Amino acid sequence: MNDNFFGRLGIIAMPGCEAFAEPVNEWLKKWRRTENSFIIPVECPRFGSGEAKGIIAESVRGIDLFIICDIFNYAKTYKLRGKEVPMSPDEHFADLKRIIGAVNGRSRRISVIMPMLYEGRQHRRTGRESLDCAMMLKELEFYGVKNIITFDAHDDRVESAIPLCDFDNYRPTYQMVKALVRDVPDISFDKERLVIISPDEGAMGRCMFFSSVLGIDVGMFYKRRDYSKIVGGRNPIVAHEYLGSDLTDKDVIIIDDMISSGESMIDVAKQIKARGARRIFAFATFGLFTSGFEKFDEAYANGWLTKVFTTNLVYTDPDVKNHPWYSNVDMCKYVSYIIDTLNRDESTSVIIDPVKKIHNLLERHKAENDSDMKIDFGTEKK
Repeated sequence: MNDNFFGRLGIIAMPGCEAFAEPVNEWLKKWRRTENSFIIPVECPRFGSGEAKGIIAESVRGIDLFIICDIFNYAKTYKLRGKEVPMSPDEHFADLKRIIGAVNGRSRRISVIMPMLYEGRQHRRTGRESLDCAMMLKELEFYGVKNIITFDAHDDRVESAIPLCDFDNYRPTYQMVKALVRDVPDISFDKERLVIISPDEGAMGRCMFFSSVLGIDVGMFYKRRDYSKIVGGRNPIVAHEYLGSDLTDKDVIIIDDMISSGESMIDVAKQIKARGARRIFAFATFGLFTSGFEKFDEAYANGWLTKVFTTNLVYTDPDVKNHPWYSNVDMCKYVSYIIDTLNRDESTSVIIDPVKKIHNLLERHKAENDSDMKIDFGTEKK
């Protein structure tokens, strides 16, 4: 690797991101053989009225700054008129702008790592609506941000709003497959035994990527909606229509960018099970679980879902780890790799394309399974 860095490295963990940033910092310290922390302390204290300000604890002049922010961390609270109030995405985004304002243009470069894009689901206009995600990106560009780093954007075409600003959209494909192999060691990637399913037409792109890399079939559910009503900010789903091959006795992986309430994911899983599927796994980059875990407990008990894999890129209630259906996908090392590569001003092409790593993983998994089968067979013979 090139040892000429673009600038001295600094990491800012926005309030609520400290637990995620610490392992990232440790990986970077290990790779660069230093005991010095790269984390720059910040805070966003609030007045009793709810107003706030951003404070940076040390100089950032000439530093290549990477600001990690979790817009959806509802566990962070503040006091408003004596009451404890959970922070909303709007308030997290306002704090991000405050910290950028506190930098005051003194850093060499600012990169914002926003795993789940603020207002990412409001990425296009279907009527007299605001284009919130595009407006957010334009604001960050105006404030001097050079790189936007996100994961599994709901629709990455939103980067068209900032054509002169770097916009990197990463997907945790390799990490998801690795976690599946780790937690379900008997999983087979034979196309006759495993199928990828898209829960709607919007997720078809990421499902086709998984399908092509793993060499297995893909199917899709079409969401039929009632466009005459708006419930909870969206048109309610009337029914899911399945398009695909027979699922009898096959393992199925449902892939989507997020789990919000989980209602749609569970309905799709229920229909898949009714079509004779063996085990059903769900991959979702972001597990918001806005309606809690009870529906997933029920789905697990009924055999509709075997495992749900989500990353630690956004905050999730720690209680989720106590549920047998949940599997965590750790992304700290991957994020540290991205930071290290960008700070060295090197190409991210290898990071973006995980195909070779996935194929190597599948070869190792197949070899281990073949070896286990031989051992079992030998035991039975005796």
